[in-house]
Amino acid sequence: MVVTLRLPSLTSLFSPSISVRYPALLRPHRQLRPLPSSARFSAQSTASETGNRADSQKSRVQDRAVTPRSKNFNAWYLDVIESAELADYGPVRGTMVIRPYGYAIWEAIQDYLNAKFKETGHSNMYFPQFIPYSFIEKEASHVEGFSPELAVVTIGGGKELEEKLVVRPTSETIVNHMFTQWIHSYRDLPLMINQWANVTRWEMRTKPFVRTLEFLWQEGHTAHATPEEAEKEAIQMIEVYIKFAYEQTAIPVIAGRKSKVETFAGADRTYTIEAMMGDRKALQAGTSHNLGQNFSRAFSTQFTDENGQREHVWQTSWAISTRFVGGIIMTHGDDTGLMLPPRIAPVQVVIVPIWKSDTDRQGVISAASSVKEVLQIEGIRVKLDDTEQKTPGWKFNFWEMKGVPLRIEIGPRDVSSHSVVISRRDVPGKQGKVFGISMEPEILAAYVKDKLDEVQSSLLERATSFRDSNIVDVTSYDELKVAISEGKWARGPWSASDADELKVKEETGATIRCFPFDQPQGGVQTCLMTGSPAEEVAIFAKSY
Repeated sequence: MVVTLRLPSLTSLFSPSISVRYPALLRPHRQLRPLPSSARFSAQSTASETGNRADSQKSRVQDRAVTPRSKNFNAWYLDVIESAELADYGPVRGTMVIRPYGYAIWEAIQDYLNAKFKETGHSNMYFPQFIPYSFIEKEASHVEGFSPELAVVTIGGGKELEEKLVVRPTSETIVNHMFTQWIHSYRDLPLMINQWANVTRWEMRTKPFVRTLEFLWQEGHTAHATPEEAEKEAIQMIEVYIKFAYEQTAIPVIAGRKSKVETFAGADRTYTIEAMMGDRKALQAGTSHNLGQNFSRAFSTQFTDENGQREHVWQTSWAISTRFVGGIIMTHGDDTGLMLPPRIAPVQVVIVPIWKSDTDRQGVISAASSVKEVLQIEGIRVKLDDTEQKTPGWKFNFWEMKGVPLRIEIGPRDVSSHSVVISRRDVPGKQGKVFGISMEPEILAAYVKDKLDEVQSSLLERATSFRDSNIVDVTSYDELKVAISEGKWARGPWSASDADELKVKEETGATIRCFPFDQPQGGVQTCLMTGSPAEEVAIFAKSY
């Protein structure tokens, strides 16, 4: 379906304050956004209505091009990705082109994690994208787990290859092949590396950022002399991910251990961070695997220990991918569009200058440029939107939809009073707008930094409240089924079999997301499925 997406009538985009201060700016200005190719993300469009921005929030929701989240979550998600210029479809089914704004979010993720990886003793390197098929076959559970998703190359240079090549689905096999050549003695351990790379998995049902044929990620791989060291590493890296999720993306993930059924193919244990999206589905946002000696035995990755004995290394692998970008969108976005936590936002502050005449223009642009410089000196990521082709109202709508945390408005009266107006993206309408903030560098910079911190905290608090209000404690399978049918997460005691777990998935569509690290106190409970003793609670939910 070809869908026309357009920004609303710009007369409806002005706040009451602008209408009063600059009435001449309310001239109708309808400019349609040019349509991209016929293959669009969005499957829906919404009508645009005319009206004053002082009208109710309901009017604003009806007036936008993005499908309201409350109306159709999936259509909203796809609309936001397109309208906020995060990504577009690639020419091959299931692929996407990550646009500059979307890639900038991924770069912010990279910047933070890259620093943490190096702080914890890891070095970056790169492995080939093509892997001999025989490598995949060496670890039985690994090939079984990945076979349906493999992309295989059989022809190269116009000739059939002697051995098929797999386009990297993950790198445990090729990493072990190289580790075998580099590790000889206990002195070579631990060996801890990371790579930033692309991955190909032939998904049948795709969703931009969340599940695509090709995606970007980091994958860490480590080798250790003892199982204790490997376990410590696996836990350390999931803790890095937990801190990143909470502190940088304001996503209150639940961390824990995967069930045997959900454990990574080839791992002894998988640790995960699970995030609740706005539609209450779970998103596996990052994983850390204790691989034990499974791959080292398959590839004979051995070392000579301090006693002169040959031993297989103990290994881990861990990863976060561009699906985290999808998680940020689905956790924080609202009917208006994207809402970005300041610490991960490519643009933290947008400055919109407002003028009525050429005489006003020079003073306003000069003041706006000075404000931009003040904030940049303080390390704040700021954008001055001084384009003349669009009205201020169009810009307000556009940057709100792109999720910029703060907007600064500067008009002739603000220049005269040496002050600015600041609006928060997370608090719509008058409640989020503050007038008369001084342009004095120290005062303005301190105020903006404080507000950015407030937005960051507010988004985390809001997401945590939403998560907690949608987790139900259950004590029986019937209660679990009711909770899942209502779209909630179910948390209850579990010690049942793998077969019972698969039965839950078949009958409810929910899986065990994890056995949380944070377990209730009080000792042994009764399994909700079998009535047998259960030492842990598990969380069940439908997921992406």
